[in-house]
Amino acid sequence: MAHRHAAAGGAALTVLSALVLAGLPAAAAAEPPAPPPVPAAGAPGAGEPSPAMLRALERDLKLTEAQARTRLVNEAEAGSRAGRLQNALGERFAGAWLSGLTSADLAVATTDVADTPAIEAAGARAVVVKTPLEELKAVRAKLDAAATGKALDTPVRYIDVRTNRVTVQATSRTAADTLVAAAGVDGALVDVQVSADQPHALYDIRGGDPFYIDGTARCSVGFGVTKGDQQGFATAGHCGQAGSTTTGYNQVAQGTFQASVFPGSDMAWVGVNSDWTATPAVKGEGDQDVQTAGSVQALTGAAVCRSGSTTGWHCGTIQQHDTSVTYAEGTVDGVTRTTVCAEPGDSGGSFISGVQAQGVTSGGSGDCTRGGTTFYQPINPLLSTYGLTLKTSTAESGTPAPEDGGQAGGWAAGRVYEVGARVTLDGVSYECLQSHQAQTAWQPALAPELWQPVTD
Repeated sequence: MAHRHAAAGGAALTVLSALVLAGLPAAAAAEPPAPPPVPAAGAPGAGEPSPAMLRALERDLKLTEAQARTRLVNEAEAGSRAGRLQNALGERFAGAWLSGLTSADLAVATTDVADTPAIEAAGARAVVVKTPLEELKAVRAKLDAAATGKALDTPVRYIDVRTNRVTVQATSRTAADTLVAAAGVDGALVDVQVSADQPHALYDIRGGDPFYIDGTARCSVGFGVTKGDQQGFATAGHCGQAGSTTTGYNQVAQGTFQASVFPGSDMAWVGVNSDWTATPAVKGEGDQDVQTAGSVQALTGAAVCRSGSTTGWHCGTIQQHDTSVTYAEGTVDGVTRTTVCAEPGDSGGSFISGVQAQGVTSGGSGDCTRGGTTFYQPINPLLSTYGLTLKTSTAESGTPAPEDGGQAGGWAAGRVYEVGARVTLDGVSYECLQSHQAQTAWQPALAPELWQPVTD
C-alpha cells in the first residue's frame, strides 16, 4: 500500500495539534516524534464485516474477499485521520477523499503548499489547490439560490473535492450557463456535466423491508430508531406526510408518520405500534441481516451498500457529500451522491458503509440493469432534527437522544456531533474527528477514532 494507515495517525495528531496551538504553517513544524500505535479501524464497533456485506462488495466493486476486507478496514481508519487534518488545517482545508481498489490512498487537499509535510506525516497524500472548501460551498449556495422553480434543466449541483470545482449537472450547456450567469458566480469554479438523466423521488415504494403508506404507495424502511419509549424507523420524507398511516411488509397495521420534510430535506420517521419492534438489522444479500453499530459518516470515495424493497442489496461508492438535487417536487439540499443503483420502491431504504449507518434513499436516475446514480439523505441530520436514537447492535444504544442536544459544551450520549465540534467531559476538552451519534461506550476518552484531546 502506498500509505499504510496503522502507523500514521498518532504522528498526525502530534504534528497538527502543535501547528494549531502555535498558529504556524506546516513548513515551520519540527520533525514529528515516533508515532504511538492507533487502532486498525477508525469506526467504533467496526468488528467483523458480515458475509452479506463482503459478497456484495465483491460482486459490485469487483473485489476479492481479501480486498473487500482490507478496503473496509482502510476506510474505517482513514476517517479519523482526515478529521484530524480538517480540524488542523481550518480554512485552508479543501476536502478529503479515498481512492484505489482497497481505498489505500487518502488524499487531503489544502490551499497552502506549506501544509504538505504535515499531511504526508499523517500518511495522506497532499493535494494543493486554489480554492478552499468554504468558498466552493458559497458558490454552490449561490447556484442553489438561483435555481428557482423546479430547475429540472439543472437538477444536480455538488462540490467535487477531487477537481476543486462545483459541478452542475444539466440537460444542456446552455441551461448550465444560464444558471451560472443568474447566480453571478465565477464560471472558472464551475464544471458542467451534460446529461439527460432526470433524478426523481422513488415513490413506488428490518432496513430495506417494504412498508405501505395509506394502503397504496410502497417505500422501504431505513433504520430502526427510538424516541423515548416510542419505537419506529427512519425513512424518506417524500414517502409520506405527518399523519399518514403505514402497514408493514405483511400488510399488518404498523404505525404513523410522526414528522416529514420534503422537499428542502428528504427525511421522515414513523412511530410504530406495540406489535412492532425496532432492531439494528438491515436486510442484506440473500436475506441475511447486516447489523448496524453506529452512524460514523464515511468519506468521499468509500464503499457503501443500499438495501431496498424493489432491488434488494447493491453496493457502490460515495461520490460527493453535501449535494443539492432538484426533483420535479422541488430541491433537496445536503444529500449524498453515490454510484449505487436504485429503482422506484427502494425509497427510504438503508445506506450503510461497513456497519455504520449512512442515510436513507432519496432519489436518482438509472436503474439496476444499466446502473445509475442514487442520492441519500444522511442519517445524522435526520437523527438530530427529530431527537431520535439510532438502534444499534451495541448494548448502550438505548441511551435517549437529548431533546435539547445535551448541555452546552458538555458531551452527551445520543447527541449528533460534527467534525470540529468541541466538548468537555470530566474536565478534559475534546474535538470531534468524525461525524456520528454519540453512544455511552463511545465517550471521548474511550474513542480516539472519534475524538482528540485539545488544550486550548
